[in-house]
Formats: sequence, structure tokens, C-alpha cells
Amino acid sequence: MRVRLWSIFLFLGLLLPIAGILRAGQASASQSYVGSSACKTCHADVWLNFYKNAHYKSLASGKEPPEKTGCESCHGPGQAHLEARGGKETIQAFSLLSPPKSMDACLACHADQFSRFQIRRSSHTQASVACSNCHSIHKPATPRHSLARQQRDLCYGCHAGVRAQFTMPFKHRVNEGAMQCTDCHNPHGAASPAWRMGVRPAMTHTSASGEQSCVVCHADKRGPFAFEHPAVRVDGCETCHSPHGSTNPRMLRRPVVFTLCLECHSGAGNFGRRRDGISTQSGSHNMADPRYQNCTTCHVRIHGSNADPLFLR
Repeated sequence: MRVRLWSIFLFLGLLLPIAGILRAGQASASQSYVGSSACKTCHADVWLNFYKNAHYKSLASGKEPPEKTGCESCHGPGQAHLEARGGKETIQAFSLLSPPKSMDACLACHADQFSRFQIRRSSHTQASVACSNCHSIHKPATPRHSLARQQRDLCYGCHAGVRAQFTMPFKHRVNEGAMQCTDCHNPHGAASPAWRMGVRPAMTHTSASGEQSCVVCHADKRGPFAFEHPAVRVDGCETCHSPHGSTNPRMLRRPVVFTLCLECHSGAGNFGRRRDGISTQSGSHNMADPRYQNCTTCHVRIHGSNADPLFLR
């Protein structure tokens, strides 16, 4: 009896792998490409306008194999989906994919683009934001980048605090359409910035030389200068300015200029280029006198100077 049982178990152990191979062969045979023309019967609304999409490739060109063109280049082979007469379970439906799987599908084509080389470690990816949360391939609201909504509305959906800052009296003109969030930020992730110990700000464009995105527009602040202001070169523009918007002129963090300067020029601590702190004003500077409360009246080259180490005119 024991010999017969062992014989049965041995037979089943040899038979099951063979059956699995046969099923895999049948599955691979059924998972064949049928072409995008078969999709328009059920998905006519997508098919009629897809020729305007950046992902569209003509099937009549014959330059690409079937698996690299049309709907099946993203959704996979459609044979099983066609035989089952629909159903999300029979095809690669992005609405059912997890954010990492959805990203893997998109990166199959977009991984070679330099602007996305940090996408897997970006703040958006770590917060489980998938490509389809921002992009709409079938019905994009913008012809460029296939965004699901206008870019600022898309960003405001999560960044409500930033939206409030852009309604302040002094701000960058994003709401007016003069610029966009991506002029300063890379939503697909960026390398750690070279200023402020590399911890802030988040996903900001940084040049190869470590310059901030601010100097792309404010080129007169770029330098290099013979006499640099460490607050600008080391700490960054955010030390004095609120980049999105502020209630103060020039988007300053404080309403009075000298109170902003005294945050560093206090004579305290061992910071600074020589680790001896930053000296206080001389006795001739009476900070209670309104004449001395606007430091940039005299120190006009506060972002850097090629003529004077005190940034005088």
C-alpha cells in the first residue's frame, strides 16, 4: 500500500509541472496582439480622438512591431480581452494597478529621459502618487504633457497652502499665467539642492553648477561676484524671500528690512565664514532712527558686489 501511495505521489509530482507548462503555453498563445483597430468597437470615444495624442503611432507605417504601437503598447496583448468581450481583469487596466506597477509601465518608454532620473526617490513617488494622478492619456486637458487638468489646478489639488500664498499681494504670477510651477520645480524629482544643506526646497530645478532656479529669471543675481553675500550663496534665496508669495514688498519674509538683516547680523554665535559670528553695526548706526532701518538704501548690492565688500553702491 505504501509503495502504491509513493508511486501515485511521484506520478503527480511529474504530471503537475507538465500541466503547468502546457497551461502557460496555452496562455501565451492566447495572449497575442490583435491591433488597435479591434479597440474602436467598444472604446469609440477614445479611438476617435487618439490620433491627436502624443502617444499615437500609425499602425499603417509598418516601422514598428505590433506590440510597440497603438493601445496594446501600454495595455498589453488584447486577445484575451477581446475573447472575454471586455473586463478589466483580462487586460492591463491602469485603474487597477498599484502606483509602482503603473510607474513601471510608463517608465518602459520614458525611463531614458533625463528629467525623470530621480522619479523613484522623489517626494511624489514616496507619497504613492502615480503617473495617472496627474496625467490623462486618453482625455488630456492640455495638449502638452497630457495633463489631466491645467497645471496650476493640478498642483493646487494637493498643495492648498501654496495656492493661498499665490493670492497674496506680492507673489510670482502663476495664477495670471505668466509662469508655471514647473518653471521652478521638477514634479518627477530632482537632485538634492546644493544650498541650505541640501534639505530644502523640495524638487527644485538645480543647474549642473548648483545654482538655484531663481537665477534663470533673475540673471543679475547670478554672479559670480568678487564679494559674495553668504546668505545668498550658501543659504539660498529663501533665507530672505518667500518664493510663492508674501504680504511684504519684494516677497520678503519680514515687513521691515533691518529686522530681516538682524537675524544674522546680531553678533551672536560662531557662524559665518570665519566662525566668529557676524559683527553688529557700529555706533553710528542707530537702529531706532528710521534712516538706518532700510539697510538696502546704502547696501544696494546686497546679493553680491564686484566693487565693495560691504555691498555699497
